[in-house]
Amino acid sequence: MRKAIYRSYCSVVVAAGLAFLSAGAAQSQTAPFIAKAEQAYMIDAETGTVLLSQNEDQSFPPASLAKLMTVEVVLDALSKAQVTPETAYPVSEYAWRTGGAPSRTSTMFAALKSSVGINDLLTGIIVQNANDGCIIVAEGMAGSDPAFAKRMTVRAGELGMGRSRFTNSTGLPDPGNRTTARDMVRLAQHLHDTYPDRYGLFTKPDFEWNRIFQRNKNTLLGNGIDGLGLGFAEGSGFAAVVSAEREGRRVYLALSGIADDKTRQEEARRVVDWGLTAFEKRHLFSKDEVVGSVSVYGGDASYVDLSPKEDVSVLVPVNNPERISGRIVYRWPLNAPLDVGANAGTLKVFSGERLLREVPLYTKGSVGKGSLTQNAAGALKELLLFWL
Repeated sequence: MRKAIYRSYCSVVVAAGLAFLSAGAAQSQTAPFIAKAEQAYMIDAETGTVLLSQNEDQSFPPASLAKLMTVEVVLDALSKAQVTPETAYPVSEYAWRTGGAPSRTSTMFAALKSSVGINDLLTGIIVQNANDGCIIVAEGMAGSDPAFAKRMTVRAGELGMGRSRFTNSTGLPDPGNRTTARDMVRLAQHLHDTYPDRYGLFTKPDFEWNRIFQRNKNTLLGNGIDGLGLGFAEGSGFAAVVSAEREGRRVYLALSGIADDKTRQEEARRVVDWGLTAFEKRHLFSKDEVVGSVSVYGGDASYVDLSPKEDVSVLVPVNNPERISGRIVYRWPLNAPLDVGANAGTLKVFSGERLLREVPLYTKGSVGKGSLTQNAAGALKELLLFWL
C-alpha cells in the first residue's frame, strides 16, 4: 500500500494526511445506509470502526436504558469489594411504592420490609427490568436514589460518557436524565469487556422472585443478539442498546427515537445484520510501524516518527470498497525533549468525511534538547512553515 503524506499547519493543531486507495475502488458510491431512528451509533468491537453514525451525540432521555448504568455501578462496587454477593438490602416503602407492585411498572415484586441480596437484585434489574430492584440497591449503596444517581453520573464521566447525566437509578421520567447513542455504545462495550463473568445475566431467559415467574423483558435476544436493554420515553420514542456476536465478529449498537416497538424490533435486527455481514477488514498499519513523522521544535532533531502500539485495521463495505484517508493530528508546536514511547498524536482514519476510528500514536525515538543554533534554525523553520 502506497501512503501519500502532506502537512498543513494551523495555530494549535497540525494534521499530516495519509491517503489509502482501496484496491478496485468503486467508481460510483451506493446510497448510504440509514437507520429508521433519530439517533443511531454502531461500532465494530475488534477494530473500533464506526459503522453507523446518525446524531450520535444528540441527547435523549435514556428511560430504562439508565438501568445499564445502575448495573455498571453495582458491578464496579463488586469488583472493588465495596459490596459482596452476599450483601442484602431492605425493601423500603418508597422502593415498593415507586418501583414495586403498586407502581404498575416493570418490577421484580420485592416484598415490602423484606431484604434482597445483591445477586438477586442484579438479576431482577437485568432480566425483569425491575424498577424496585434499582431503588433498593440505590438506597442500600448510597442512602437514597438521588445520591446514587449522582454516583452514576460521576462513574459515567470516568468511563468517558461525558454527555450522560442521571437523576435516578430507574430511568423513570425526569428531565435531568440524558444520554447519547455514542455514550450508550461505550457503556455496552465496557459491560461486555469488563464483566465477562456477569455478562451472561443479559441472556438469562427468565427469573422468578417472590413466587412470581417472569421471562426476560429484552425481546430482541436471539440470532446473535445477547444484550443489552430496551427503553421508551414519551416524546422521544423507543430505544435499544444492542450487543451482538456472529461468527467471531461483535458489534455494539444504540438506537433511539423510533416510532413504535414493532419498528424497533425490525430495525435493530436489520441494522445488526447489516453491520455483521456488509463489511470486510482492511489492514492499514502494523503495531510499531511508522505511520508518519511530525516536526519537533527546540530539539536535536527536526522530526520524530510516530507509530501505533497496536495493529490498525478498519472495516469497509464488501460491495463498495471505499477510498480511505488518514490524518495525524497533534499539538503544534511539539516541544523537545521527547522520550521514546511518548503519546504525541492521534491517527484519525476517515471514509470520505466520516470518521471511522482514532488511534493514539507514540514516538519511535527520543529527541533531546537542541543547541542554540539548532533552536534558532528550528524557530525560523516553524515560522516559515506556519505561514506557508
